[in-house]
Amino acid sequence: MKKEKILIFDSTLRDGAQGEGISYSVSDKLSIVRALDDFGVDYIEAGNPGSNPKDIAFFREVRGDTLKHARLCAFGSTHKKGATPESDPNVLSLLRAETPAVSLFGKAWDLHVHKVLMTSLEENLDLVGNTVRYFHRQGREVIFDAEHFFDGLRDNPEYTLKVLEVALQAGASCLCLCDTNGGTMPMQVYKDVQLVRERFPTAQIGIHCHNDTGCAVASSVMAVEAGARQVQGTFIGTGERCGNADLSVIIPNLQLKMGYDCVDDSLQDLLQTVRQVTEISNLQVPGNTPYVGASAFAHKGGMHIDGVSKLSSSFEHISPETVGNTRRFLMSEVSGRSMVMRKLATVAPELTRDSEEVAAILARVKELENEGYQFEAADASFELMARRTLGRFEPHFDTIMYRTTGEYPPPAGDNSASAIISLVVDGREETTASMGNGPVHALDMALRKALNVFYPCLSQVRLTDYKVRVLTGEEATASKVRVLIESTDGEHLWTTVGVGTDVVAASWEALCDSLEYMLYRRKGE
Repeated sequence: MKKEKILIFDSTLRDGAQGEGISYSVSDKLSIVRALDDFGVDYIEAGNPGSNPKDIAFFREVRGDTLKHARLCAFGSTHKKGATPESDPNVLSLLRAETPAVSLFGKAWDLHVHKVLMTSLEENLDLVGNTVRYFHRQGREVIFDAEHFFDGLRDNPEYTLKVLEVALQAGASCLCLCDTNGGTMPMQVYKDVQLVRERFPTAQIGIHCHNDTGCAVASSVMAVEAGARQVQGTFIGTGERCGNADLSVIIPNLQLKMGYDCVDDSLQDLLQTVRQVTEISNLQVPGNTPYVGASAFAHKGGMHIDGVSKLSSSFEHISPETVGNTRRFLMSEVSGRSMVMRKLATVAPELTRDSEEVAAILARVKELENEGYQFEAADASFELMARRTLGRFEPHFDTIMYRTTGEYPPPAGDNSASAIISLVVDGREETTASMGNGPVHALDMALRKALNVFYPCLSQVRLTDYKVRVLTGEEATASKVRVLIESTDGEHLWTTVGVGTDVVAASWEALCDSLEYMLYRRKGE
């Protein structure tokens, strides 16, 4: 039996772009359009050609792209009062965008009609009907966004429903009910969508929710349950104020949990698509985001790890591969022997759960985490710690000394700090110095400069993230800190940790661990 289709309407490039700190270039928009089209969304609302020159340029550029699946959609409002569609510049800009679909918003709340548009209820109906009819006659698919629908239905239900009736009779293909303020509760959304379905049984109903109560995903799902067949949202929930309904959560919920067809067989590409969009948007996916977050399938408790190892469904509601994600096991003071065994598979595969060495490593983890170390996000440092505990660590270099100096104001070139280091490799001493835009950067540069003499492969390593957390804030500037450093060689990522009251010393510890780990990996030890 064929699954019922739910149309996915993505507004990342329009409503999502209204989120704080987000700004897309024309090139950014083109890249995101291609990614969304490859993933299989049905509509891409790409911007408002009447709002800014950048969107005008985008619609001009995108005409040359042939989309495989999605229908491109330009966004705009009904024509202004006292004008006609043919004379309204914003309406004409939508027409010139030459998109197959138009997303047209109109006022559905009498408060907005009187207080924002400053017009009569009757004239607002004319604005809606005239504009929808104009685009329909131009051969464009019209998706009518009933702005503030749920607020309007609460205050003046007959008028709000009349707005929908006028849009439908004028040729709208979809009546999209917008929770523009994001203040409607999911059960109310369900009841209101049901009401619209009863009033307009042949109409296609859409839902557009904002997340001001944290319920945008739940409201969108409840709308579908009540009969909506188009869902609007953005990837990872970007948007104005608290954002929009998160399509990266809605799509798998609808497809995996409720049995609808949203993106055909592309669901395994969900995480890849999210990463493409967020990278272009210069955003990070929150670790605890359902389905696509780095922690969505991360297990830390010993009982959980043991259970998942025996039967994944014991602690996972879906297989992570279904959405393109992976399972992770986190090392911490609450981990058990099963976790240690998994982490030691490459270091000491001969050990068993009952080995004294496993107990010693667990005890060492608890001791170090009590001091402020954190291994759940620092797998590389855990491996090196395990090697040291097992007596299987041979350092590739030994530090004799390091020294850093700073200067303010910084001289030309912004290199405000210098570092000098001395180290020994196989009995040979190497001393070098370097400049940097801070003491840690200067140390990093000097360390690499010295070690590249002996290990040229380290030139491939670069730092991708650097985090500092104060652990004992009550001690003010003398507080203990934890430093996490993420590194890559272009193929693999790893994280190391350092702890101390001196942020430079903690950073040095994490830097040295990062390069030691790379050298062990290279040797396949």
